[in-house]
Amino acid sequence: MYNPKPIDTSSVELSSELTELTEKLAENVHDIWAQGRIKEGWTYGKERNDALKQTPCLVPYDELPESEKEYDRNTAVSTVKMILAMGFRIEKP
Repeated sequence: MYNPKPIDTSSVELSSELTELTEKLAENVHDIWAQGRIKEGWTYGKERNDALKQTPCLVPYDELPESEKEYDRNTAVSTVKMILAMGFRIEKP
């Protein structure tokens, strides 16, 4: 049985600069996801329909509902926090 064991990042705090970075990462995560769906033949539809390969999420990131943005933000925040928890630094050049 699979027992997920993600790195504990509960003590990692993000600066305002890194929080801004995570929002850009979240937007990029969405764009990569959307690009993949389009390549698979998905199109925009008002409701998700797997049989027709339609989804309402094939819109620019800023047009997504907050609930969908949160999914992408969680991915970005978790990744940045994991990088920091492992002892790496993220510095703006």
